[in-house]
Amino acid sequence: MTGILEKLYASITLGAVLVLAAIFWYHGYRTPQADYWLPFFLWLHVLSGITWIGLLYYFNLVQTPVMPTIPPELKPGVGKYILPEALFWFRWSALATVVAGLIVAQQNGYLHDALKLADPVRSIGFGMWLGLIMAFNVWFIIWPNQKKVLGLVKVDDAAKAAAGRMAMLTSRVNFVLSLPMLYFMVAYRFLG
Repeated sequence: MTGILEKLYASITLGAVLVLAAIFWYHGYRTPQADYWLPFFLWLHVLSGITWIGLLYYFNLVQTPVMPTIPPELKPGVGKYILPEALFWFRWSALATVVAGLIVAQQNGYLHDALKLADPVRSIGFGMWLGLIMAFNVWFIIWPNQKKVLGLVKVDDAAKAAAGRMAMLTSRVNFVLSLPMLYFMVAYRFLG
């Protein structure tokens, strides 16, 4: 068992197998139509959202404030090893969160009303719009600028510094938007 837990992707696979077994066991015998897609997509939405927002908070609460204190000779390790991996999970979990959330809203029958901010799903609609804005920021502002910072897109030093600042400020916008977004997502359960 420790061999599996020592390897990240083996651990992810094990967790996925356990989830699938739980879904089929729990929902398979309780639901004659095997209607486990809604709980599956809700689970995927929550899991992806935890990953996305967790990394957003890591960038804003840990990495960005600490980077100025890291000795210059150690900074390339962050940019070469940690940041590319974190950005991979960050952008793909953002996409998975949005796609799974839209599927959940559609399966529950409130997607169009929520996007129109209509009652009784106005609260989750606000949360959805904030999440869509944040995902847009990830894919169309943060990631293109981070590619310059990482050297995946070649630019001069001034453009690299400007790209880093734009990525940081947009990430900070997402951090700020995440707070009301999470409130509206949770408030929907109580307020509609």
